[in-house]
Amino acid sequence: MLRFSAFLLFILLNSTFSIAQNAKKANNRISIDTTAIELEDYKSAVLFDAALQAEFFDDTEHNSIFNNPNEDLTRAVNSSELNTDTLKSRLEQLDAKTPFHISYNPALETIIRKNLKQRKDLYEQLMKLSQYYFPLFEEVFDSEGIPLEIKYLSIVESGLNPKAKSRVGATGLWQFMFSTGKYYNLEVSSYVDERSDPVRSTIAAAQYLKALFKVFKDWDLALAAYNSGPGNVTKAIRRSGGYTNYWNIRPFLPRETAGYLPAFLATMYLFEYAEQHGFDVPSHQDSITKTDTVHVKNTISLKQVSEVINVDLNTLKFLNPSYKLGIVPFIKDKNYALRLPSEDVGPFVSNEEAIYTYAKEAFDQREKPLPKFFNLDTKIRYKVKPGDYLGKIANKFGVRVSQIKQWNGLRSDQLKAGSRLTIFTRNPQPQSLQNLSKSSKRSNNEVVYEVRQGDSLWSISKKYSDVSVENLQKWNGISGDELKPGMKLIISK
Repeated sequence: MLRFSAFLLFILLNSTFSIAQNAKKANNRISIDTTAIELEDYKSAVLFDAALQAEFFDDTEHNSIFNNPNEDLTRAVNSSELNTDTLKSRLEQLDAKTPFHISYNPALETIIRKNLKQRKDLYEQLMKLSQYYFPLFEEVFDSEGIPLEIKYLSIVESGLNPKAKSRVGATGLWQFMFSTGKYYNLEVSSYVDERSDPVRSTIAAAQYLKALFKVFKDWDLALAAYNSGPGNVTKAIRRSGGYTNYWNIRPFLPRETAGYLPAFLATMYLFEYAEQHGFDVPSHQDSITKTDTVHVKNTISLKQVSEVINVDLNTLKFLNPSYKLGIVPFIKDKNYALRLPSEDVGPFVSNEEAIYTYAKEAFDQREKPLPKFFNLDTKIRYKVKPGDYLGKIANKFGVRVSQIKQWNGLRSDQLKAGSRLTIFTRNPQPQSLQNLSKSSKRSNNEVVYEVRQGDSLWSISKKYSDVSVENLQKWNGISGDELKPGMKLIISK
């Protein structure tokens, strides 16, 4: 997970990521004439949209990040002098209304004062950006039954940057490592990285945090485990002499984690008492309901959407950060969605066929074909053999022993022959951006076979001449013979 000292770089690098709905412009860089597409909409739907806007969103005094793309966010904040007694009183108030153990200590005061002195401008920018993200987080956390205050953890982790990536590869708003993200069903492929998807990654973070709380029965320890791993927390508990209070085990935690919870609490304090310190805080939140999603029916790029329905391209990139190439792919049995400002959903849906036709023509004019779609991992169930041990299995699949233990809830290194382990291993396999049939031709020498109920490697091998079980295992990077309906197997002839 990202250290607090590095999180605010995002704001400096991404000030152009305005989601200004009014900053629209046409883009005519390709030869296809977008003016040939006559955008039409249905009067009844337009009237409903207008009524919804009037009921829920219209506010003449609302200065939002949607409506003020050119607002100067670098103005200095005039913070009031922070008295230690006042800080103690406010921390007591926070402690009374949150499930976290918040009490005054000099280290926490030092962090708060440092942020007020050195990072006032950046915190104000984060507060403005939070108007978009925090309602989304709160909706997920409420559904998952975890404290809403955990939304502030995203500031510590990523500075609200869905594209943030740490030096060790942790990615997204909640800084998921590849393996942990896959464990919580976040897809990573050549086109998509759902660790950067604000909704899906928040659901995964909520589930992970809830699982950690189930183990430690304490939200302070759950946050520490989120940062450093549950193993480091249990070791710190042992080294402290059995204490289970974060502040008592803090000296025995990794250095980064020792500063993690104080950074979280300092962030919570600054957001909760922003007005008292002179921050310019918007009076309303830009709810996620000001946007909506459309499930794509064909592959389409964000640039093409921008050109056809005249939506600012930076807005689309901001709203769809999980699409690594700026392309929303269409894959059979997948469900990829395009997020748009609410006012642009109607024109898109009403003109879908014309838009997809335009997209196809644009792709056909490309000098190079679209990249192949690769799934960057495979989830398998491995049957433990006599003589197996965790190190041997980890080496076989290129993962770590600690990962295998985490994926399978193992508390010791002992394995029993015949038991099954869940393994997430990187194993790139290309898929077509077109629909895949039960057995679709890939090239002169390859076909893709979709596994059906009752299939086995042996029965599939008999469908093709000169194909063995060993061939199927090698071509598809699998071991054992366990298959699941819907799996795609490469058959090389």
